[in-house]
Amino acid sequence: MYRQALEPDSWHDGRLLTISEVRRIHHTAMTPVWDVAPHKDATDREGPGCFREHDIQPFSGGMTPPAWPLVPVLMQQWVDAVCLAGRGIGANGQADLPLTEELARLHNEFERVHPFLDGNGRTGRLVLNLVLVRLGYPPVVIFKRQRDAYLTALQRADSGDYGALGELIARAMYDNLNRFIVPNMAGPARLVPLAALVTEDFTLAALRQAARRGRLDAVQGPDGVWRSSRKAVAAYQDNKHKRRRSAG
Repeated sequence: MYRQALEPDSWHDGRLLTISEVRRIHHTAMTPVWDVAPHKDATDREGPGCFREHDIQPFSGGMTPPAWPLVPVLMQQWVDAVCLAGRGIGANGQADLPLTEELARLHNEFERVHPFLDGNGRTGRLVLNLVLVRLGYPPVVIFKRQRDAYLTALQRADSGDYGALGELIARAMYDNLNRFIVPNMAGPARLVPLAALVTEDFTLAALRQAARRGRLDAVQGPDGVWRSSRKAVAAYQDNKHKRRRSAG
């Protein structure tokens, strides 16, 4: 998906998003699942990459996806709306809603159409990331522990309240900016927020504790945020290993 976002192939026609890309993302994401456990109600025409030909029962929150014959037209309208919104966002950051709420609105509309028999959630989030990367923003990751909050936010968005879903998207963008993008852009000695230096070995809490105890070379700014560098974290990790060897 990220390769397609940055280096689009023949499936792409130069627009922000195409209907073929949406179907291809679903095909890529769901084929491994389908090969093991295909949907029990699926016909031969409803496999990965194909729109549903079944109606969907109302969800627990009360939303009922549209009848299946409407899906192709509604999806083309949705893709056109994404491209239109993207021109405004990409040009000057302006939209009818704040950026993350506009993204929440578009994501919610995709889920309301529910174009596929299965895998709509993961496909919708991957499509959202394709759009984000093409617009120059960091992708978002919704973790399993956030599932309940995510579903609740989607239900609120069904009634036109995009605030909770927009906040969830904004936090995920910010977290990925700090975890992946800032460290890769910054040199090893450049000061960055500790959140950008979290690794498998050190959680944010562990880095903060080390900074407060003076074991990690870090500074706390007037905004209260601790900052350090990859070089300092590497030195702290090396010293920590040396202390362990000495203790042993």
